Amino acid sequence: MATSPDLLDPPLKAVATPLDLPDPLVNTMAMLPELPDPPLNVVAEHLDLPDLPLNTMATPLDLPDQLLNAVATPPDHPDPPLNVVAAHLDLLDPPLNIVAAPLDRPDSPCLSLCQSPVPTRFAVPLLFPQPLPTPVPVYGLVPSLVHAPGLVTNPARGHAPRLVPTPVSTSRIVSATVSTSSVVMAIINFSRANGTACTLRGESAFPQLSKYGDIIVGGIFAFHSSWEITDSSYVVKPPPVKCTSLDVRALQYSQSLMFAVEEINNSSSLLPGVSLGYKIYDTCMSKAVGVQVAMALVNGNEKSVSNEFCTKPAQVQAIIGETYSSVSMAVAKSIGPFSIPLISHSATCECLSDKRKYPSFLRTISSDYHLSRAIAEMVRHFGWTWVGAIRRDDDYGNSGMAAFTEVAEQLGICLEYSLPFFNTYSQGKVLGIIEQIKSSTSRVIVGFVDAGDLEILLDAFFEHNIIGYQWVGTEAWIVDPELAKMDKHSILQGAIGLAVPNIEVTGLNDFILELNKVKSAGSAIFTKYWETLFHCKYTVQNDSEDSSLCTGEEKLSEINSIFVDMSLMPYFNNVYKGVYAIAHTLHNLLGCKETCSTNNQLDPLTFLEHLKMVRFKTKGGEEVYFDKNGDPVARYEVINWQTSAEEHHEFVTVGLYDYTFPVHKRLTLNVSSIVWAQITNKVPKSVCSENCPPGTRKAVQKGKPVCCFDCIPCAEGEISNITDSIKCEQCYQDYWSNSQRNECIKKETEYLSYEETMGILLTIVSVVGAFMTLAILVVFYRYKDTPIVKAHNSELSFLLLFSLTLCFLCSLTFIGQPSEWSYMLRHTAFGITFVLCISCVLGKTIVVLMAFRATLPGSNVMKWFGPPQQRLSVLAFTLIQVLICVIWLIISPPFPFKNQKLYKDKIILECKLGSSIGFWAVLGYIGLLASLCFLLAFLARKLPDKFNEAKFITFSMLIFCAVWITFIPVYVSSPGKFTVAVEIFAILASSFGLLFCIFLPKCYIIILKPEKNTKKQLMSKMPNK
Repeated sequence: MATSPDLLDPPLKAVATPLDLPDPLVNTMAMLPELPDPPLNVVAEHLDLPDLPLNTMATPLDLPDQLLNAVATPPDHPDPPLNVVAAHLDLLDPPLNIVAAPLDRPDSPCLSLCQSPVPTRFAVPLLFPQPLPTPVPVYGLVPSLVHAPGLVTNPARGHAPRLVPTPVSTSRIVSATVSTSSVVMAIINFSRANGTACTLRGESAFPQLSKYGDIIVGGIFAFHSSWEITDSSYVVKPPPVKCTSLDVRALQYSQSLMFAVEEINNSSSLLPGVSLGYKIYDTCMSKAVGVQVAMALVNGNEKSVSNEFCTKPAQVQAIIGETYSSVSMAVAKSIGPFSIPLISHSATCECLSDKRKYPSFLRTISSDYHLSRAIAEMVRHFGWTWVGAIRRDDDYGNSGMAAFTEVAEQLGICLEYSLPFFNTYSQGKVLGIIEQIKSSTSRVIVGFVDAGDLEILLDAFFEHNIIGYQWVGTEAWIVDPELAKMDKHSILQGAIGLAVPNIEVTGLNDFILELNKVKSAGSAIFTKYWETLFHCKYTVQNDSEDSSLCTGEEKLSEINSIFVDMSLMPYFNNVYKGVYAIAHTLHNLLGCKETCSTNNQLDPLTFLEHLKMVRFKTKGGEEVYFDKNGDPVARYEVINWQTSAEEHHEFVTVGLYDYTFPVHKRLTLNVSSIVWAQITNKVPKSVCSENCPPGTRKAVQKGKPVCCFDCIPCAEGEISNITDSIKCEQCYQDYWSNSQRNECIKKETEYLSYEETMGILLTIVSVVGAFMTLAILVVFYRYKDTPIVKAHNSELSFLLLFSLTLCFLCSLTFIGQPSEWSYMLRHTAFGITFVLCISCVLGKTIVVLMAFRATLPGSNVMKWFGPPQQRLSVLAFTLIQVLICVIWLIISPPFPFKNQKLYKDKIILECKLGSSIGFWAVLGYIGLLASLCFLLAFLARKLPDKFNEAKFITFSMLIFCAVWITFIPVYVSSPGKFTVAVEIFAILASSFGLLFCIFLPKCYIIILKPEKNTKKQLMSKMPNK
């Protein structure tokens, strides 16, 4: 808020309270100048007001809804005092709300400042109705903005908006598109140009270490690891934060920055003629202090002498730090709108990669996004699918664990628990964590915490016997030597985790151990560290015996201190790389060759954009660059905690992880060199359910995570050939699962083969039938001149025997592995041979009838049915069947078919008829001829016995018809190969019926009763019965 000036007579004193700029802008403090005598007239003179009593009346601006209406204060005093209203800029993110109070005077000079809200950028028209002189010492910020340069886009640049001078003229409107940071920079630049005096409101912040240079590099590190918490009553101004617990690591980070600056200043090839300086502040690991010191670096707001012009604020080009993610987030969000780069060496929170929130943040350490993915891949590599987790309850732990959980779910890893912890947790919360771990079944714990957190938990774990767990660590604690020393009970023995690759920086080790070099940069902090490291005091009061007097000759080699431990050299190297990134960017922008064209600090936005694109190699050959999120390439070493012979923990490198490699090659491990928890070489097991073997699938247990499951055997016809399969795969059509359900084997193909018993028997019967027929044929041929052969039409008998032989042989086409040609052959051969056979029988029956009818007086029948007609009739009957078969084969022939419905595990090779009409037409025609033959034979049954074979034909046809009538239902209902067997049986049975009934009696007479094979015997009349 801004108050009206306190009007004194004659002097005028005006006081404006600080601007309240919410996050992410800085809280800026401004004070109006104190004006000496003469009073007030100076205002009228500078504003070129008419010579008349000046009654100033502040009226509110009539602005649209997007703006706040200006607060107006009516004048309290008569002419000539002037009431001045100070304007208050309330800069919000993203909209810019501006409250302005104009001066209202008789000739209506108007001054207004307005804006139209846009999500991230603002159009700011400035209306100047009347020329006003420049410069004008004025009260408040808004009048000052009138004389500031107009905010326009420089067409010569063609990119970011820049400040260019704009002349002031009547009714001149200058439109500009600016960002929030541009508005703030405009205010700062105008203050420089107009020499406005300024004074810091609040406490000053002084650097712990500093060195002058042409260009300043800032540093913010936690020299103290905690602070005293004071109760705020909100009645009086709170005291400054009191930092406690000196941390030697922050000094080593600072020394790394100092070393890099010294090395660059001594280099003839990098920034020649330009010296770098530094200012290093203490954050106390506090967000509030971190923001305060960052503002000190950006604004240069040390205490200034009264009335000193703010013409050269001590801005830094970039800031190195901070160590912790939470503090880095607060700082980056505060300085981001000013485009001041913040390069962290240790803040790994994935959230800092969001360039919308942290546009100027970069880092030389990999993001937790890559760390979480690497840890998840390593956990999955060892088969740990059921793990617990402890996370630090802050941005680092929560963000890192969220990223790990997301990747773990993709890799099939389940978290049994994820417990938050912070070093301020009560004893009750710590006991709750312990109880959760003790009741769990997982044996692996992932720790997204820092070393300080584990130092607190170690004693509690030992007290409650939480030992033997396999710990998986992050870079925050896996190589911490102090934590290793405190683990006296080997709770973390065998821990495995990822750490920043250890790269030596030549000369840095010796520089850090030369502690006296710090003294010239900051004697106060040097004294604190010296006293802490050597446990002495430079000034001993009241003859205290607790501390010895420091001589300044103490040696680091004579003490056992963490300061001499260089296990955090990778982080020192990160600080080193950050400073060199700044130097290389400056070198490129300043156009340095043999010397640099200028040694002035650069525009922050320009510098930031080029810093993001810098790419160089360190003297050790390491390539440094940033990706689109300001992160470096992710590389880690896999570290294993092993116990040495002296019972000390050692950090052994057992593998590497490189994100630039293909996914399956990123993680390389030497598993044989890893020593696991409880000092064993066997990889620990941590699963909710045992692996499901091949032949089974996983079925998630109800109400439990996906890692807890039952193993269900695959169903018939399905297999799983991998461990922990989530589903069983169906075998292909011609395949079936084996008994173990882990392999698809080709289905057994079933058909009537020559190798099986049924096929062998049917083959034997068929061959025997054919040989018997041929034997009878030989007998008939041998005795063809005998009366009995002649009497029974020897020509048709020979043809009948031949057709019966074919009938027996055609049954063999039904046996064996079928093929397309065999399917067509078997039915056509069967149909034609049987018709030939029945035609011969029918011819013999007709001959018998005709022969007896020819014996009647006046009968001349035999001349119409002599041998030519008999042959012709057989041929005609047979040709009809041939025609039927040809039509069947042409239109829709039989074809092989794999029947997989009858049996799941078998393929039945069947003969699909193609056209059922054709098949039943063949059988129907055979049945028609058989029925006709049976009818004629039945009519001839009473003819004389000795010459009459009609009875035998009748009996044979009776057998024939009975067999085929029975065949139809059995054929339709028989499955698989039995269908073929039924068909063969019907063929053989009917063939044997014809053979035995017609020819066996004749053979009996020919062979066994030759005395009856005479014409006399055949012509003798039958005795009367």
